[in-house]
Amino acid sequence: AAWITLAFPGNTRCTAASATFAIDWSLATSRLPGSDYEFGELDQLVASELALENCPGASVAVVAGDQVVFSKGYGVASIETGMPVTSDMLFRLGSTTKMFTAAGLLNLVEQGKVKLDAPIADYVVGLTPSVGRLTAHQLLTHTSGLADHTAMNGPHDETALEDRVRLLSDSDFFDEPNTLYSYSNSGYWTAGLVIQKASGALYAKHLEVSLFRPLGMKRTTFRPTAAMTWPLAVGHGPEDRTPAKVIRPLADNAATWPAGQLFSSAPEFAQFCLAFMNDGKLKGNLALSKFVIDQLSKPHVAVPNDDRYYGYGLSVRDVQGLRWLSHSGSRTGYGSHARMCPERKFAVVILCNKTGVSLTPVADLAAKIVLGIEPEAIDKPIEVSMSEIEKASYVGVYSNGATAIPIELREGKLYFSKNRVVTKIGDRRFIAQPSNSAPKLAFSFVVDENDNVTHLLARGRAYKRQSEQ
Repeated sequence: AAWITLAFPGNTRCTAASATFAIDWSLATSRLPGSDYEFGELDQLVASELALENCPGASVAVVAGDQVVFSKGYGVASIETGMPVTSDMLFRLGSTTKMFTAAGLLNLVEQGKVKLDAPIADYVVGLTPSVGRLTAHQLLTHTSGLADHTAMNGPHDETALEDRVRLLSDSDFFDEPNTLYSYSNSGYWTAGLVIQKASGALYAKHLEVSLFRPLGMKRTTFRPTAAMTWPLAVGHGPEDRTPAKVIRPLADNAATWPAGQLFSSAPEFAQFCLAFMNDGKLKGNLALSKFVIDQLSKPHVAVPNDDRYYGYGLSVRDVQGLRWLSHSGSRTGYGSHARMCPERKFAVVILCNKTGVSLTPVADLAAKIVLGIEPEAIDKPIEVSMSEIEKASYVGVYSNGATAIPIELREGKLYFSKNRVVTKIGDRRFIAQPSNSAPKLAFSFVVDENDNVTHLLARGRAYKRQSEQ
């Protein structure tokens, strides 16, 4: 998973071949009936961003008021076939799936079948006690203390979800519940199993009946064998700006569906946004309840060292006097970004067919076109000096599950993961400089009430300090 950003990426450029695909195969659905907005500049930016990321294709939908005012496909669904992306083509979402999992669970809360603050052992019998004591609230807000696991490939049978969650044990916790926010895919797997047990239906079936059907999301599905019967964008890698390659086989693991495996199209995803921002109504019919909308968008927990909060399956941030809700997603072969401003009834959905690509500058421009809002100016980081005592205070090994990050002090310099020089850019805010195998990474340290360093925070994940070196 990736998070809210209004910054524009750097200047790295791709090959001319992928840029040609992005321009030549653009399908002009463009402005829809009833729209007074001009999206020509958006077309140009999507083409340039696809070229920048070496991403084969994308689909974009924009919501204004009570209608989808723009829906368009760009580039190609596969670099091997050259098939153009259509606006209604399915993509895998990645972690933007989490808002749908949260909505599905909240439906059960509203029905009285689940309590947000009750131990999930009340609904799922036989879990490891440390897992069973967790609450739905902790799972949905990433405050469970569960380590973040990512398993892109695995079994395809829907029984895999229960099998995998039942394997979670004491060793899967990197910290105590309610200590701090730390993004956890395994927490959302567990939330999916709570849905399954409390509803009496398989997780995917419950969301289909309780959420997708009322929203008119007829093609949206977790099942790859259903997605492949509709026009489907092929997933590409790798997770960087090098030339795209088709990923075979398509990554799938039914045990992880609730965290990021949903297939949908930009226009169908936009139906969720429409209902969300219009009191739950679509064409006069109630598709989402006020309770679900309010709970999803409430700023439940603060993200350490940041100006944003996490609701249930949505990041919450106030920018220029407006509240923005958003989430980005990344799953092998795909990336996505969804952003909503309920007060102004604006939303944008961006789906891409290369690992981790989300084209957030396109969301910035869509907001400018529809709302007249300029993206935030992002100041260039300025290096801040550190004393030797301060440098020494950060030294240690920080871990989350199987991932351990050593911070070392050698010859007066701090190093992140052995070979990446650390630069301080603000109060407990740092950058690990790029290496041959990894790009530049922003991170921060979390301290307790006595100003002792307790955690390292990077990409939304907290890593608990285990030792000093």
